[in-house]
Amino acid sequence: MALVRPRIAVLALAAACMALAIAPVRAASDLERAYRVITAKKFVDLTHAFGPDTPVWSGFGEAKFSPAADPKTHEPYTIPKDGFRATYYEMVGQYGTHVDPPAHFAENGITMDQIPLKQMILRLVVLDNTPYLAKDPNHAFAVADLKNWEREHGRVPKGAFAALRTDMYKDWDSDPERFKRTPFPAWAFETIRYLYEQRGVTATGHESMDTDITDKMDSETYLLQHGHFQIEVMANLDKVPTTGALIVVTWPKVKNGLGFPARAFAILP
Repeated sequence: MALVRPRIAVLALAAACMALAIAPVRAASDLERAYRVITAKKFVDLTHAFGPDTPVWSGFGEAKFSPAADPKTHEPYTIPKDGFRATYYEMVGQYGTHVDPPAHFAENGITMDQIPLKQMILRLVVLDNTPYLAKDPNHAFAVADLKNWEREHGRVPKGAFAALRTDMYKDWDSDPERFKRTPFPAWAFETIRYLYEQRGVTATGHESMDTDITDKMDSETYLLQHGHFQIEVMANLDKVPTTGALIVVTWPKVKNGLGFPARAFAILP
C-alpha cells in the first residue's frame, strides 16, 4: 500500500505535464482554425480613400500632400536620385474615415492610443435608415425605428459596434458638395443614448461627418464623454448584412492622439 500513493502522485504529475504540453497545441489549433475560417470569408472595406480635395468640415480645411524633401537641401526625394520617395501630409486628425476617441470631447477621456485592442474587433450590426429617407431625406434614426429593427432582426447584442446606414457615402466621390450638406440623415440623440445605456454597445459609427444635426452635437458629446469611441465617414454599409458580420477598426498609435484617419473593414458571415 505504501507504493500506491507515490505511483498515483507520479501519474497525476505526468498527466498535468501532458495537459500543459497539449494546451499550447490546442491554442495554436484554435487560432489556425479561426484563421482558415476568416480567410475564407468575404471582406468589405468600410473606409473611404481620401486626398487633398475630399470633403471635410470647413472649420478644419482640406489636407495638403507634398513630396517629402531633404531638410537641408529642400530637394524632394525621388527614386531615380535617392532610391526612395515619401509624402509629407498636413491635415487635421478628423479627416476622411476617422476615429474619434473620448479625449476628442472629454478633458479626462482616453486618447486613441489607449483604446483597448479588444475593442478594435467587434460584432457588427447595421441599422438601416434608408427606408425612411423617401419621405424624410434628413430622417434622424429614432428609438422607435431601432425597436422596429429589433423586432425583425433581434436585440442588438451587448458589446457590439452599431453602424447607421444612410447611403450618404455614395456622394463622397460623385457629389462632394452634397455629401457636405446640412441637415442630413443621422442618429437621433435618444437612440445613441439608448444603444449605450440599454443595449451596452461598445462603439457606434455612421457615414456622415457628424453624429447628429443638433446645434450642440449632443450625440457626439454624450458618447465621447461617456468613454466610448466612434468611427465617422464610413462607407459601403449597404454591402454588409444587417447582422452576423464582424468589424475590424484600426488606426495609428499616435501618443495622446485626439483622432486620426482609420481603416475599418467588415468580415462577412
